[in-house]
Amino acid sequence: MIARAAVTGPAGTKVINLLVDTGSTFTILPVEVLESIGLSPAESKEHERIATGSGYIIAPKLRVRTFNTLGKKFRRVVVIAHTLPFGGPIDGLLGMDILCRMKAKIATAAGLIDVE
Repeated sequence: MIARAAVTGPAGTKVINLLVDTGSTFTILPVEVLESIGLSPAESKEHERIATGSGYIIAPKLRVRTFNTLGKKFRRVVVIAHTLPFGGPIDGLLGMDILCRMKAKIATAAGLIDVE
């Protein structure tokens, strides 16, 4: 499933496509998207060790001003900066950190996500 999201930083807002990933602890956004909204992953003082398909990496953690997805708006959300290796319509991952905050219920057979 793919969810549209709008992410806002000091330099503006970008609309992106995120793969709903219940196997991802964190929401992961591409470095390029974060830079385009005025955030600098290279200057981040916080980092997180995450597992990827090719092994473990240490990735920057950043706080976006607002994060809108599935009809819900969150302020000052922490995301992981990492550009995924695959291209196509997916920009990043919508992880369990946000899905749990929304109390999301996912019906895979129907392709639906209900949020509170």
